[in-house]
Amino acid sequence: MAAEKRTILKENNIHEFYMREAMAEARKAYELGEVPIGCVIVYQDKIIGRGYNRRKTDQNTLSHAELNAITMASKEMGDWRLEECTLYVTLEPCQMCAGAIVQARIPKIVQACRNAKAGCAGTIINLLQMPAFNHQVEIEEGILEEECSLMLKEFFRALRQKLKTEK
Repeated sequence: MAAEKRTILKENNIHEFYMREAMAEARKAYELGEVPIGCVIVYQDKIIGRGYNRRKTDQNTLSHAELNAITMASKEMGDWRLEECTLYVTLEPCQMCAGAIVQARIPKIVQACRNAKAGCAGTIINLLQMPAFNHQVEIEEGILEEECSLMLKEFFRALRQKLKTEK
């Protein structure tokens, strides 16, 4: 029983470490005035992909944190299949990113908080675990949920204030 508790504690510490790395990516987006969402992809205890939202900066609908990280990880691995990787993301993936995660064959995601407006890992729909697809993804959530949620709330509060003063 004590060994099981240590394993869970160790796993949570590892998840927190990588989620903090994803949060560092989200802060890069925040500094650019982008919605602060960050992502890292881990393979054999090494970060092989990093990404953050850059839609406005790149003028590209596809420039989401997860897709940017998947692109980097695929180049690092030399393969589009990321079958032994774990994806850490500060906000539940949207339908586009959830589809890319399934297509990349990523076996597990760890998400900080849910996305009430576009969440496709269980909130609105669960594209990651649809039995009809040839690949399903394990989902773990709630790692640093409060911190990630607070970053998003602060961003949108500041954005609303800015828009209000510009009127």
